[in-house]
Amino acid sequence: MADKDLNQNTPMSEEEIQEILSKYDKEQSFRNYTGILKWLVTIGAISFSGFQLYTAIFGNLASQLQRSVHLTFALGLIFLLYPISNKAKKNRLPFYDAILVIVSIFVGMYWTIEYENLISRAGMYNSLDFIVGALAILLVLEAARRVVGFPITIIAIAFLLYALFGRYMPGFLEHRGVSLERLVSHMYYTLDGILGTPLSVSATFIFLFLLFGAFLEKSGVGQYFNDLALLIAGRSTGGPAKVAVFSSALQGTISGSSVANVVTSGSFTIPMMKKTGYRPEFAGAVEAAASTGGQLMPPIMGAAAFLMAEFTGIPYWDIAKAAAIPALLYFAGIWIMVHLEAKRTGLRGLTKEELPNKKEVLSKIYLLLPIVIIIALMSTGFSPVRSALLGILSVVVVAAFRKDTRMSIKDIFQALENGARTALGVAAATAAAGIIVGVVTLTGLGLKFANGLIDLSGGVLILTLIFTMIASLILGMGSPTTANYIITSTMAAPAIILLLSDPGASEIPASVLLSAHMFAFYFGIIADITPPVALAAFAATGISGGNPIRTGFEASRLAIAAFLIPYIFVFSPALFLMDTTAFEAITVIATSLIGMTALGSGFMGYLVTKMNIFERLLGIAGGLLLVDPGGFTDMLGLGLLAALVVSQIMKTKKHGPKAANA
Repeated sequence: MADKDLNQNTPMSEEEIQEILSKYDKEQSFRNYTGILKWLVTIGAISFSGFQLYTAIFGNLASQLQRSVHLTFALGLIFLLYPISNKAKKNRLPFYDAILVIVSIFVGMYWTIEYENLISRAGMYNSLDFIVGALAILLVLEAARRVVGFPITIIAIAFLLYALFGRYMPGFLEHRGVSLERLVSHMYYTLDGILGTPLSVSATFIFLFLLFGAFLEKSGVGQYFNDLALLIAGRSTGGPAKVAVFSSALQGTISGSSVANVVTSGSFTIPMMKKTGYRPEFAGAVEAAASTGGQLMPPIMGAAAFLMAEFTGIPYWDIAKAAAIPALLYFAGIWIMVHLEAKRTGLRGLTKEELPNKKEVLSKIYLLLPIVIIIALMSTGFSPVRSALLGILSVVVVAAFRKDTRMSIKDIFQALENGARTALGVAAATAAAGIIVGVVTLTGLGLKFANGLIDLSGGVLILTLIFTMIASLILGMGSPTTANYIITSTMAAPAIILLLSDPGASEIPASVLLSAHMFAFYFGIIADITPPVALAAFAATGISGGNPIRTGFEASRLAIAAFLIPYIFVFSPALFLMDTTAFEAITVIATSLIGMTALGSGFMGYLVTKMNIFERLLGIAGGLLLVDPGGFTDMLGLGLLAALVVSQIMKTKKHGPKAANA
C-alpha cells in the first residue's frame, strides 16, 4: 500500500485508512471476528455503554464498585479484541486469551463479590486478596501493552520496581522501599492505585464524552467538519493546508487521539495538499501538527480536561475556558506558517469546482447544534455528566431533522458499541497510570523529582521550565493523551508549582496550578510530533509517503507556537483570562499573535518577499521578544519587526515583487 500512497493524490478508502490506523495506533489494531465471537464483542461493548449510561442517569455506585465494574468490562473486551502481538491471527480467539478474559472478569468482579468483607478487613488482607491484587496489576499492565503500547507499560513497571527497590536508588531518589504485600494491597485495595482518580474519571466523565463523540461521528458530523473547512478555507492562498488546520481543530473538539485525528481527516486533506503542489513531508507535517493541536482544543482536550479538574480542584468549565485562548493561538500559529509557506512557494487555493456545494453544506449547519448545546449547558452550571447525557440525546434529536442524517436503531446501537470500543484505550491507560500515581503517593517521588529539577536549575525559573519541558517531552513519547497528562502532571508539574508558589501561602492559587499543569500537558502532547517517536508524524507519512523523521521536524517547526505558548502563560496568566483585566488579556493576545507572525516569517524565510539571513534573524528575535510578556520587550520586539517590514518593502520597491521572490 505504501507505493500506492506515494503516487496517489485522491482520498483513501476505508480499508486503507484502517490499515494505517492499525499500524500507528495500537487502539485500532484489533481482531475482526465473525459469527458468535463478533456478537459476543458487540453485546459486551453495548452492555459496557449501557452500564455507564445507567449509572450516569441513576447515580454512580460506591467508588470501588463503579471503578471495578468499569475495569471488568474494559479488561474483558481488551483481551477479546486485542491480540498478543501484531503477528497473531486477528480472526480467532486463542485459548490463552479466553482464559485471560475469564480471569479478568473474576478479578474485576472480586470487589463486587467481596465488597463488604474487603471494607471490613481494610488493611488486613488474606492470601486470596493478595493473589487477586497481584493478578489485577499483571492484567492491567498486559492490557495497557496491547491497546496503548509499550511506553506506558514500561513506565508503570519501572515505577513498581522503584517502589520495591527504593533503598538501592541513588541520590535524592532513594527511599526505604515498600514490601510486596503492601505494594499489591495499595495498588488494588485503595483508591490511590489502579482504582484511583484516573480510572474514576474514565469511569464517569471521559466515557460519556467519548460516547458523545461516537454519536456525533455516526450522525455524520466528522465528514461535515471536513466539508465546512473546505468551504471556509479552501479557496484562500494555500487553501488545502488551511483546510487541514481548520478541520483538525474542529475534529479535536470531539477526538481523543492525535493519530486517529491525523488518519481520519488526513486521509482526504493530505492527498488534496499533494495535488496542489505541497511536498509530501510538508503535507504530512501540516496534518500532524494540526491534529496534535486538536488534543489541546476545548471542550474535551483529548479527555485530559476532566483529569485536570480532578487533580487541581479547579472546576472543569474554568479549565475549558482557560484553555481556549492558548489553543486558538496554537492554531493561529500553524495557520500563519502555512500561509507564509504558500505565499513563498506560490501555491494556489482550490477552484470552485473542487469545493463542496455551498448550499448543501450550509443546509447541514444544524449538525453543529449538539456541540453548541453541550458547551452552553456546561457554561450555565450543568455538571459534565449531565451535559454529556443531554448532548448524546441532542445528537439523536438533531440528526433526525433530515432523512440522510437520521439515526436508525441500528445506528444507535453501533454508536454505543463504537463508544465503548473507543473507551478501552482510555480505561487501560488510566488504570496503568493509576499504578504510577500509586507509587508516587507511596514514595513521595513527585516531590523528589520536583526538588531534583529545581536543584538542577539552581532555582532559576526559566531553567526549571526548560528542564520541565524536556522531561515532559520524554515522558510523553508514545503515550495517549490521558496517560500522557497523568504522567507529566505527576512528575513534571510540581517543580513549577514549587517555584511559582508563595511558601507562606495557605493554598496554591488556581492560576499557578493551571499554569504548571498546562505547561506539562502541552509539552507532553507535542511529543506526538517531536522526533524520534513522533507518532502523529509517522502516521501522516503513511498517507503522504514522505520521510517520517523529516516530517516530524517539519511538524515541530510548524508547531513552534506550541513551544512558546506554555512559557507565555507561565509568565502571564492573563492568557488564561484569570486574575486579569480585559485590557491586559487583549494586549497579551495581540502581542502574541504579532510575535508568532514575526517568528513564522523568520522560520519560513518569507513575509512580503523572500528574506535574507539578516531579515530572518530580525523576525525570530522580534517574535521572541513579543511573545515574552512585558512592556519593554514588546516595544523592542515591535521595533525589530518594524525594521523587518521596512526592509522587506524597500526590497520589493527596488527589485519588484518577481525579482525579490527570485
